[in-house]
Amino acid sequence: MTVRKPLALFLSVALIPLLVRAALPSPPGQQMVFGYGDFSRQAKIEEKFLSVPDAKLAGEALKTLTAEPHLASTPQDRRTAEFVAQKFRAAGLDTEIVPYRVLMNQPKAVKVEAYNANGQLLMSGPAREHVDGDPYEDNPNVVMPFNGSSGSGDITGEVVYANYGRLEDFDHLAQQHIDLHGRIVIVRYGSNFRGVKVYLAEQRGAAGVLIYSDPQDDGYYKGDVYPEGPWRPSSGVQRGSVQYLFKYPGDPETPGVASTPDLPDSRRVPGEGNQPHIISIPISFHDAAPILENLKGQSVPQGWQGALPFRYHEGPGGVKVHLVSEQDYQRRTIWDVIGKVKGTDYPDEWVVAGNHRDAWVYGAVDPNSGTVAMLEAVRGIGALLKDGWRPKRTMVFCSWDAEEQGLIGSTEWVEQHGKELEKAVIYINTDVAVAGPDFSASAVPSLKQFVRDVTKSVPSPSGVSVYDVWRTARSEALEHRLSNAPSDGDVRVGDLGSGSDFTPFLQHAGVPSTDIGSTGPYGVYHSVFDNYAWYTMNADPRFFYLQEMARVFGLEALRIADTDVLPYDYSNYAREISSYIESAHKKANEYKLGGIDFTPAEQAASHLASAGQRIRGVQMVPPANPAKLNAALRDAETALTTPAGLPNRPWYKHTIYAPGEYTGYAAVVIPGVNEAIEAKDANRTRQQLDVLADALNRAAQTLNNTQ
Repeated sequence: MTVRKPLALFLSVALIPLLVRAALPSPPGQQMVFGYGDFSRQAKIEEKFLSVPDAKLAGEALKTLTAEPHLASTPQDRRTAEFVAQKFRAAGLDTEIVPYRVLMNQPKAVKVEAYNANGQLLMSGPAREHVDGDPYEDNPNVVMPFNGSSGSGDITGEVVYANYGRLEDFDHLAQQHIDLHGRIVIVRYGSNFRGVKVYLAEQRGAAGVLIYSDPQDDGYYKGDVYPEGPWRPSSGVQRGSVQYLFKYPGDPETPGVASTPDLPDSRRVPGEGNQPHIISIPISFHDAAPILENLKGQSVPQGWQGALPFRYHEGPGGVKVHLVSEQDYQRRTIWDVIGKVKGTDYPDEWVVAGNHRDAWVYGAVDPNSGTVAMLEAVRGIGALLKDGWRPKRTMVFCSWDAEEQGLIGSTEWVEQHGKELEKAVIYINTDVAVAGPDFSASAVPSLKQFVRDVTKSVPSPSGVSVYDVWRTARSEALEHRLSNAPSDGDVRVGDLGSGSDFTPFLQHAGVPSTDIGSTGPYGVYHSVFDNYAWYTMNADPRFFYLQEMARVFGLEALRIADTDVLPYDYSNYAREISSYIESAHKKANEYKLGGIDFTPAEQAASHLASAGQRIRGVQMVPPANPAKLNAALRDAETALTTPAGLPNRPWYKHTIYAPGEYTGYAAVVIPGVNEAIEAKDANRTRQQLDVLADALNRAAQTLNNTQ
């Protein structure tokens, strides 16, 4: 079998380690790194750290973590928690396994049957995921295809095709006078979060939703399918949660409250606030094809045509589908693993770094490439601890559980530790750490240059720095990692929307956050085929990119933990916010919303820019005791949150970034303002502009209070 691999992987096994060692930074003497008065001592610490993460050990850990399917709350999931805890303790971290009791579903029965207009059976599924030669697909613990947070029921209805299930797709069907009430909508994955597809279908009266993976998006249209290549085979199914995380993530019964095992029932609310009522079932394009091929009605607009070998039609007519979804909802125990190293100078200032551990099946790429990167980073921190080093700030490494069901483990932990997180200086996230060789990152604007600077100090497998490869490739990340951020002339760092564990830190608790990963051709997302065999054939056969990501992830944490002055850049933050306000102003004019004054918000952004520029100068020549300066730099991010939260979804507190109600993953910038404009609500737009201006002025004043 021939498998295409990145060029660097054709270098000899012996040559690459030599290149990597050669690329490690030598002691740079008076090398300047923003945030440090004298970087020479730190440079030696970082050199020692970078020498520790090991590709071979990373591969061994990945094989262990992916030996079994480990759906959240299962015994296999508990075993992975114990494995991670053992690795944390071996590195010298003060480690605990933290349980939460949360409402989650597991499937009892899932069935899809399709019939043509004559009542003849077209398909019965979901079909088993299968390719010849995969060594992992037959494990009895592989969970059947299902959606987390799906409703239960037994329904039959006519089918309507709604393309990607975007707002504009449902609006098109409405313009065609296609009534969705009581019908079953079939949509393809892509363009927005799967929960948004179900949310819109439920709003329009649909009784159920089928979500399939079209080969145009991650199958044979892209290239060779697994096992001949990296793309999704015909039987591959993308499981996933359809929780309405744009309302709030976490345990459905405890928004804003940690779902600890001893939480009384009186503190819980009915578990429907962020969950659909209707059925949703994921299927493969093998199962979707006979439904779509027999569907009648109008021919689809050209942009709706996928890659299956027939013309798609909108319906209804030609096909009825019978859906059965029997979901077992229970309060189940999940397990976060938390490892700490107490800081010497600022023990109350936390540097938090995390990755989730649970998977829909094996999760070699998502999430255990990230888990392994974190474990190798922790091993590097452990080597420093053995040499007598201690960080200035407390380091907290976190292995989250039940992320796949709705960011549950991280959300509950953040809700439990809200007071301590008021002084947390950063949250560093990785999720899909390695799906291929192309590095990408997202961050709050104040940390975008920090991420770039870290990558300048880390060698790539090709021998030059990660930054040099990143800048040359100008790679694009997964759709839910990036949005349309303005360029500042350097390699692009995206904005943080949702879909991973940075969400509760940034958008609820106001902790400055980053997210890193490396991408490539990856068509087996959330399927049984995201396993060790696929990973070693396609993503990272020699595990060199696991080593790379361990170094970037760990160096972010190490550099922030020991920095003299926090390296936040609020002048850049203000510049990006100003561009967001300018775009919103243009949109309001396009929507003909009259009588709206953007001047106070524009002036507030200017105040923040001035304060950011002033404090940038102070950061360059910091005072002997920078504690007050650092407190202001940290508190400015929290000042950008609002206690009342966003309209109709108060859990989200951040005035600059939130997941979009109709995107779910991608960030909506200045969300209160932009969503009010989209709703053509002039009064709400004015009110949200006032909220935004107040937040920007608070942040500016916080920075100016250091004078």
